[in-house]
Amino acid sequence: MIQSILRPLILFFFLLPIQVSAQQNAILKGKITNSKKEPILGAYIQIKNQKRVTTSDVNGNYTIELTANQNATITFSHVSYVTVTHEINLTNKEIKEFNPILSYKKEQLQEVRVESNQDIRKQTTEINTIHLEQVPVSGNGAVEQIIKTLPGVSSNNELSSQYSVRGGNFDENLVYINDVEIYRPNLVRSGQQEGLSIINPNLVSSVQFSSGGFDAKYGDKLSSVLDVKYKTPQHFEASAEASLLGSSAHIANSHLNNKLSYLAGIRYKTNEYLLNSLDSKGEYKPNYTDFQALINYRFSSSLSMHLWTSFSENNYNFKPETRNTSFGTINKALQLKIYFEGEEKDKYETNIQALTVKYHPNSNSLYRIIASRYETLEQENFDIMGQYYLSDLFVSQGGSNSESVENLGIGTFIDHARNKLSKEVYTLDVKADHSINNLFLQWGLGVKQEEIDDQINEWQYQDSAGYSVPISDTNVQLAYSRNANNKVSSNHINSFAQATYVFENEKGEFQFTGGLRHHYWNYNKESFLSPRASVNYIPNWERKVKFRFAAGYYQQTPSYRQMLTINGQISNHLKLQKSIHYVLGQEYYFTAWNRPFKFSSELYYKDLKAITPYDIENVRIRYYGDQKATGYATGIDLRINGEFIPGTESWASLSVMKTEENIVGDAMGFIPRPTDERVNFSMFFQDYLPSNPSYRMHLSLFYGGKLPVWSPKNGKNGSNFRMPNYRRIDLGFSKTLIDENHKSINSLFKHVKTMRISLEVFNVLDINNTVSYLWMKDVSGNQYAIPNYLTGRKLNLKLSVKF
Repeated sequence: MIQSILRPLILFFFLLPIQVSAQQNAILKGKITNSKKEPILGAYIQIKNQKRVTTSDVNGNYTIELTANQNATITFSHVSYVTVTHEINLTNKEIKEFNPILSYKKEQLQEVRVESNQDIRKQTTEINTIHLEQVPVSGNGAVEQIIKTLPGVSSNNELSSQYSVRGGNFDENLVYINDVEIYRPNLVRSGQQEGLSIINPNLVSSVQFSSGGFDAKYGDKLSSVLDVKYKTPQHFEASAEASLLGSSAHIANSHLNNKLSYLAGIRYKTNEYLLNSLDSKGEYKPNYTDFQALINYRFSSSLSMHLWTSFSENNYNFKPETRNTSFGTINKALQLKIYFEGEEKDKYETNIQALTVKYHPNSNSLYRIIASRYETLEQENFDIMGQYYLSDLFVSQGGSNSESVENLGIGTFIDHARNKLSKEVYTLDVKADHSINNLFLQWGLGVKQEEIDDQINEWQYQDSAGYSVPISDTNVQLAYSRNANNKVSSNHINSFAQATYVFENEKGEFQFTGGLRHHYWNYNKESFLSPRASVNYIPNWERKVKFRFAAGYYQQTPSYRQMLTINGQISNHLKLQKSIHYVLGQEYYFTAWNRPFKFSSELYYKDLKAITPYDIENVRIRYYGDQKATGYATGIDLRINGEFIPGTESWASLSVMKTEENIVGDAMGFIPRPTDERVNFSMFFQDYLPSNPSYRMHLSLFYGGKLPVWSPKNGKNGSNFRMPNYRRIDLGFSKTLIDENHKSINSLFKHVKTMRISLEVFNVLDINNTVSYLWMKDVSGNQYAIPNYLTGRKLNLKLSVKF
């Protein structure tokens, strides 16, 4: 349906009508197929010197007229195949048949791999890196933007790179770059403060993701794992990109007969343009800078060294001026106006250095020693006073959307913070892989030291009509305060062993994987074992099908955020979070319209044996570190992906889930968890003009169900409600100006491999999505939840060049 609507529109705007010559003509016809004798739909046939074009139909057939008695050069091209050129000269009214056979492009074989035997054996979802260049990104990371379109993954904030997986929160996701674990920032409250994602998409060579039931070789967290590897260059490459949201560049090369190689990238981003569409108006001055480099040196065929370094600085400066938010229903239409004084200055710096030594004593063994250092310094400073007017518009009784009819509250609030957190993490890991016939063994041993110094000083004062809230006859009371000076020093020791055995018989192929993790944390003198196992079965059926069952015990030591109570003090009741995963899935590989597709589904149940309750405010998680709970998460994830349009991969994901928790001692029974999003749908779709594949379209669509909301900092004792659904469409159009098959004759661009210009439309439908709430009370104690909306519709122009 989308294809049938979009293609005529794009053709109307971009293609000129083809003029028909009145000269003497001949006819060339035939059938276009690939090397497997399969017909090719949408092949582009052009007579260069006569300006005539056509395309092949669903059966690969084509017919084209050409001028008789003239030498003609005919090209047969397709986005997935190598172009074929044919010279011909026909007499008047001659009809000739020519059946070209097109061979696949090498790069296209890498793009769509849903038919490969290697892919069907994988236990994680692999993301093709070519999509990182195509997906429209308004937030902080292309990799995370793709991850958010996968089943089981949800995110209702386009400004943030954070995501929740199957009912878990942001802190429960493992992220690795080159086997080095990456950590979330601690103090960030909102997506606009977050800055750049640590993953530089220009440097990425592979992306693998698991939404549950992952192997023992991965660490100790409850929800998911994202495993990213950077490139090892074999030749020179470079790129540059500039847009209204920032710029980036990278360079890579190898020397000394590929013994020495390097990879470096720099990025700059500012969200000022996007943030101007928020309700809070003022002077936004955010800027985010990131530099990363990877140096590889191969001493011999068996010994190599790899040094990775990363530095990022994220600054968020904001001087608010006014805010005007309308909300409610037609029967209760409300409006909030705020006039601000003050400013906010936040700064987040992160440094990472990692040294990896790899040793291959033979073709069956690989040893790795990985030493890394992670350092972050986060500062949050603001003093903001707001004078607010909360009004009832009486729209149902004829009131205007812009005219206040009755004031419900007039008052002032002051937000103050002087927060400073520094964190250092040192790790040393030894890992090994061994291949013995059909048996693959992996083991590892690691130590980690953490040093945290956190100074917390934040409070909020509220008054309504001259009264401080809460009301006091004597002293001025604060609506909220948090003050602490915490120092945490701890050590972790972890190890794992894992074996995978593969064998085949007349029924098919079986793959068994079993492993065991051990973790010791000296802060609370607690250790634990985590057994994990999975079985893959690929039957000998005519159709390719894989069945998978996985189960495992997943335990997570408290992060620093989880250690804190609401008032900022370290809890005296630190316990591990524990979850048991049960996953049953299938993957079905099939062919439709002579193109490859894959349909996958997974049923899962997560038995949450021990968890810590929390609230989510935008992207900030507030744990109740002195409370404990049990719970569950269960659901089904569905995904279909393949070549809906020939030569391009698209997919759609649907997730249905329910997650609840039972807080020990509150007598409330099971209540929804903050991530209880019952329905989530996402889609990534690509298309192109069949007559001119250099024009392409990329669409990302998101629909998220209603999330539960609790009054913040007050526990789970009050009532709750659900925020509106999250709905968003991002659309990108691109035109390839230069590609490897059509080099520019201009000397200025002789070294350019590809050049592409893109127009991105964020939030096409201009929907006001709610990310969180601003809570206010009047003198009578009535509390109002004023929605904080996300960004509106914005355009972004981008130029990308590869050398």
